[in-house]
Amino acid sequence: MANRKISTFERLQQGKLNRKQRRELGMRLHSEDPGLQVVHPDAAGIDIGNESHFVAIPPDRDAAPIREFGSWTADLHEMANWLIERGITTVALQSTGVYWIAVLEVLEKAGLEVYLVNARGTKNLPGRKTDVQESEWIRKLHTYGLLRNSFRPPEEIRAVRTIWRQRERWVQESGRAVQHMQKALTTMNVQLANTISDISGTTGQAIVRAIVAGKRDPWKLAELRDRRIAASKEEIAHSLQGNWRDDVIFELRQAVESYDFFQKQMTACDQELIKYMAAIDSREILPKQDPPENAVPLSCAKPRRRSKTRSKNRPGFDLAAELERTMGVDLTRIDGIDVITAQVIFSEIGPDFSAFRDENHFASWLTLAPKRDISGGKVIRHIHATGRNRVANALRMSAESYSRSNSYLGARYRRLRARMDGPVAVKAMARYLACLVFRIVTKGQAYVDRGAAHYEAKRQERERIALERRAANLGLKLVPQVPVMMAQ
Repeated sequence: MANRKISTFERLQQGKLNRKQRRELGMRLHSEDPGLQVVHPDAAGIDIGNESHFVAIPPDRDAAPIREFGSWTADLHEMANWLIERGITTVALQSTGVYWIAVLEVLEKAGLEVYLVNARGTKNLPGRKTDVQESEWIRKLHTYGLLRNSFRPPEEIRAVRTIWRQRERWVQESGRAVQHMQKALTTMNVQLANTISDISGTTGQAIVRAIVAGKRDPWKLAELRDRRIAASKEEIAHSLQGNWRDDVIFELRQAVESYDFFQKQMTACDQELIKYMAAIDSREILPKQDPPENAVPLSCAKPRRRSKTRSKNRPGFDLAAELERTMGVDLTRIDGIDVITAQVIFSEIGPDFSAFRDENHFASWLTLAPKRDISGGKVIRHIHATGRNRVANALRMSAESYSRSNSYLGARYRRLRARMDGPVAVKAMARYLACLVFRIVTKGQAYVDRGAAHYEAKRQERERIALERRAANLGLKLVPQVPVMMAQ
């Protein structure tokens, strides 16, 4: 009975609005007295712009309730003083580009409560064509409590986020520089990329830098081969017989210099990360519960050994240890989530997930929850939600790695992939990972992988129960098949 679908009459009696009622509500909001309960009587609305900002306060607070302020810092402080003098305690503004950041910081330092709202929550009705009307509309919505505040991590986490995002940009630029090197070599018919897997590795960089330094003898260049390279010295020498051109050599030299610059910038970001993460307090580790009795951990569920060799794009310090100290849990125990993915989660959200009511709210904030267009209590269509949430993208990349994983998560993803389209299965698996991360962080429990065999056994058990239920509805009964003994 708990999952019974309610009728239209019951849904309307519970206070849910249909399309006509929502339209009437919008018309009431445009009137002087909408007849709604006032939640924030001392509210103001700000329309954020590039050169100036329009601020609207209640009409009874000033002879000119809507004023325009410049975007420079002196005018922002004047705006804050004007709001305080008029008895304003809370302000709502849209997250327009990066122009809102300076406004929000000045208003918060002045002691005002600031609501940072998504523009999608303020464009329900047409007709507001000017900045003046937009600021007044935001004030009205905020006065009646119709706007939701956006999630913003603490200031110390925002500092880590800034450095980590900057570091990600340098990693991407470094990859482009490597592609530039490969393009220059191919232009000269130097087929080094067909001989070794990565020209940014030890052998590749040694050969490329020797070419830039002026060496042209392929056999001399092949002597720079690392002993771990599978290709022979003769094969590498034949791949290095190219058409040397001075203009392309110059291009290759600049690509190498760009690569070195980006690597230097990444090292500088690592030093800043060490400083900012060291300033974050260690999180108290919650008491860990014992795993269930029927849990059979796999060998892959043991704590991963941290490699002594560091990847080119990995930070130059023990990031995994810092993440475990600040978050209180080790997210890398989850199959498919490496230290880089865990760092993305930490830098975008932080160790405190209390801003989200539950795991479903967390998945919705990540734009990983299903989005449906419902009319008259019926699902008309499924809407493809577009979002650029960095945590969601990182979890999608983790989900795509489960196609050949012999783990519980791998078996679950393959089952989803068999039932759904590829992108839909990846999104569904990313949502499951988000819920799993939420449970681990909030409950402080260590993840135990029960393996693919455990998932298959549970799936078969669910299918057997469903078949027995269907057979019972038809007046039938399932009988287990007796294995036929082969004749001797």
